[in-house]
Amino acid sequence: MERSYEEYKQIVDSHLTDFIPNIDNKSLSLYDSMKYSLLAGGKRLRPVLLLAACEFAGGNIKEAIPYACAIEYIHTYSLIHDDLPAMDNDDLRRGLPTNHKVYGEAIAILAGDGLLTTAFEVINKDMMLYFDSPEKIIKRVNAAYQIASGAGCRGMVAGQVSDIEAENAVASSEMLEYIHLNKTAALFKSAIKAGLYLGNYNDKMITDLSKYADNLGLAYQIADDILDVVGNPDELGKETGSDKKKSKNTYISINGLEKAYERLEELTENAVEAIADYYDNAEFFKNLVLKLAKRNH
Repeated sequence: MERSYEEYKQIVDSHLTDFIPNIDNKSLSLYDSMKYSLLAGGKRLRPVLLLAACEFAGGNIKEAIPYACAIEYIHTYSLIHDDLPAMDNDDLRRGLPTNHKVYGEAIAILAGDGLLTTAFEVINKDMMLYFDSPEKIIKRVNAAYQIASGAGCRGMVAGQVSDIEAENAVASSEMLEYIHLNKTAALFKSAIKAGLYLGNYNDKMITDLSKYADNLGLAYQIADDILDVVGNPDELGKETGSDKKKSKNTYISINGLEKAYERLEELTENAVEAIADYYDNAEFFKNLVLKLAKRNH
């Protein structure tokens, strides 16, 4: 029987601190700061996608848990750094003061660094358990590579750089799509592909669900942009209207709200179409993209 989103999320939440290394008491503020942002709530979307993709491909979900937690560590590090004064300069995240508001900028930067490096410590430690199984180690190397490339300078970090450089200027629709495909969609795609590699994947699955992930990521970002205009700050846990204040390029600033809704619907349909060949086996992924598209209605 297929698991629900909430079931996957509960699995992630129950293991989220299992892999944080023991930190010397002399550096305890690092642990406190890492844990503060990690346990501040959130949808756990990326690790859920990884676990769901693993089970979709017939894999053992227990073996995928370290990778799911690692990708949430990476996502959390990116949020801590995103909120810094040098980046988005946000005071609230998920209804709580942002990390640097509590621990100061220097510790917040180091907490982000700590979470990022911990992610790869966790992955490498897991690989060491499978040296006697070439098949399993190959799966894990593939999964690790997907996570690293999606998070790095050909993925999320590249998108963040282009996003910053495009501030106070009018970006083209092509540049905006590049930003969103890298800043947001890349880690979605990494999560899904890593999960498939940890399962019994085939090339068609990788191709189809990669296309799904690209459309999901773009749709998710446009829905976020819409929420920044029409959303309720109390429900979002952060201020709305921040994109306009910071002169950020969004689909709305370039194309208007009505076109944003139209593009969101188109991307959602594309995502559903990408997994149509799997019928009920892909019901989780279909329901997820439909639900995310409705966040602003």
